Amino acid sequence: MLILSVESSCDETAVALVRDGREVLTDQIASQVALHRLYGGVVPEIASRKHIEAIYGLAEQALAAANVRRTDIDAVAVTYAPGLIGALLVGVNFAKAAALALDVPLIPVHHIRGHIAANYIAYPDLKPPFLCLVVSGGHTMLVDVRDYTDLNILGSTRDDAAGECFDKVARLLGMPYPGGAALDRAARGGDPKTYPMPHIKVSGNPLDMSFSGLKTAAVNLIHNTEQKGGAVNVPDLCASFSEAVSEILVPRTLAALEQTGYRTLAVAGGVAANSRIRGDLTRACEQRGVRLCLPPLSLCGDNGAMIGAQAYYEYLAGHLADQTLNAYATKSMEGETL
Repeated sequence: MLILSVESSCDETAVALVRDGREVLTDQIASQVALHRLYGGVVPEIASRKHIEAIYGLAEQALAAANVRRTDIDAVAVTYAPGLIGALLVGVNFAKAAALALDVPLIPVHHIRGHIAANYIAYPDLKPPFLCLVVSGGHTMLVDVRDYTDLNILGSTRDDAAGECFDKVARLLGMPYPGGAALDRAARGGDPKTYPMPHIKVSGNPLDMSFSGLKTAAVNLIHNTEQKGGAVNVPDLCASFSEAVSEILVPRTLAALEQTGYRTLAVAGGVAANSRIRGDLTRACEQRGVRLCLPPLSLCGDNGAMIGAQAYYEYLAGHLADQTLNAYATKSMEGETL
């Protein structure tokens, strides 16, 4: 089954062609990073306008790159939630028009389910059940992937996502957007023991997380040092902050593995590219004999291929949409049906 898949939830326009959920024929991405860097972060109205300008040409580019005719397409898939509402609407309306014109099924895909499915591309033999640590710009959660379309959130952040904290601290340090990547590069040359960071625990679900206190501690440290006429050691602070985030994520991930009894851990989302988190998870899984699936950096960020991968399984489960499909800025991915 050949699926044309569209992703436009934030600041990347992406169109891919994916066969049977595992084989990527092409994944064309138009990034807006250079544009939004001028403003220090994503400007939703500008992102939406750029999606409009790029999406049709990108689809034509994808067809040409894969040497595929429009009549070869069996279905159209699109990210419909969550994300920037204007940006999502561009992709949803393009996908609806394409599905109508081609007279093929329209498959709605939840963005986080797509991130998880990136692992099916990177690891063609990967099958549920398994545990997935989702760490993206706006989401941090531990997900029990019981089946391709049967997912249960075991724990999540109660406030900021890990990616948001990386970006906010990086911006305060004067780093360019996207800040998380710049902070990670700076951290590689720093001493993580220079600046002790708080280790936040929350009551109730032991798998839940909190990052707002950690972010506030880093912000206060920077401001207090500057007010006293000093300057923080940027590599050391980045290394200390990265270690603290990892020390929130890794123990809870291991606890979730023990709770579920799974021996396979997948990681998904843009923060999955963070070198400290990747290294700590790798060592922890090796020590416990757990299989670790870490997608390549190209599949950590937003892309169309991951949407096409998940769309195949949504199609098999009968999760289709009609021309009334709408976009949603927020929506849970658990047990969703349309």
